[in-house]
Amino acid sequence: MPLGHWPTPLEPLARLSIALGGPLISVKRDDTISLGMGGNKVRALEYLMAEALSADADTVLTAGVVQSNSVRQVAAAAAKLGLDCVVAVIRDRVLQVEPGYAQTGNFLLGTLYGATYEDMSWSENVPQRLAAIAERLRRQGLRPYIVPYGCASLTGAIGYVRAAIELAKQFASMTTPVTHVVHACGTGATQAGLVAGFAALDRPVKVIGVDIDADPAGVRRRVGDLLRQLRQVIGIESEVLIAELQIETDYSAGAYGTADQATVAAIRTLARTESLIFDPVYSGKAAAALIELVRQRFFQPEDHVVLLHTGGSPAIYAYQALLRSPEGSTASDDRCASAAWRSRPPYGHS
Repeated sequence: MPLGHWPTPLEPLARLSIALGGPLISVKRDDTISLGMGGNKVRALEYLMAEALSADADTVLTAGVVQSNSVRQVAAAAAKLGLDCVVAVIRDRVLQVEPGYAQTGNFLLGTLYGATYEDMSWSENVPQRLAAIAERLRRQGLRPYIVPYGCASLTGAIGYVRAAIELAKQFASMTTPVTHVVHACGTGATQAGLVAGFAALDRPVKVIGVDIDADPAGVRRRVGDLLRQLRQVIGIESEVLIAELQIETDYSAGAYGTADQATVAAIRTLARTESLIFDPVYSGKAAAALIELVRQRFFQPEDHVVLLHTGGSPAIYAYQALLRSPEGSTASDDRCASAAWRSRPPYGHS
């Protein structure tokens, strides 16, 4: 079910590349996907919503935290297709929040798209709770379809198998081969789809997932489970792919939904050098990981690294105090003041 405009742009980050003194860096702009203010879940929803319509659903049901990017995109897709949207909203997963956290950003957009909410606890079993709500809706005469938490399922992961194909076509026009893709990883479908897709295409691209949950074992398990399911789609032994999974575990800021100084500094860096807005929960942590890995000389000078922007910018409005605080960066990190940041490199790849 087409919901986005494809392909999303793949753009050079020339100033960032020069300032960090590392490899060539580009950004894949999945934040620019046309539906619901963008984000990576739209790729999954093209397949999940097709499944919902095939099942003659009139209501989609999902779960997520108050500032869930996934919920916002589910609500937008439902509005686009004329379906009702019911959300089990988890209010107690992120405990230390700013005033207005529950009224702005993604939550506000979800209500504008017409979603209705009912509370649940993070301590509950999410699939069981969604199944119970779905049964209640059926008794009311509705035909619900459950969108899994984070759109993470075999069906949803196929969206990023397709994204790997899209990226491979874009890579073909570049003079410098892409060697790595870095992205935020939580429920796992984005990394599983990319790993499976590049493997099916026999493209030697390393996919680096950045744990945003402070749950490296859980993230690895979720990606692995999806890769095992994707075996039936790509025909490649999943255990080979799982053994090579790369998940960076040092950039989660210690908990889901929180951000540390490195995350805030990365958000400011991308905003001030490349006019890109990353969020504190997902994409900002991936940006922080990329910057630190470059500084650690993790990449080779001849590498070409793509930062996958998975969206999430509406969430910044729920973290205004954090992003305004001077504690999020130090003088040494404020590279905007340096000549390197102010340079005017040529656009494009050379």
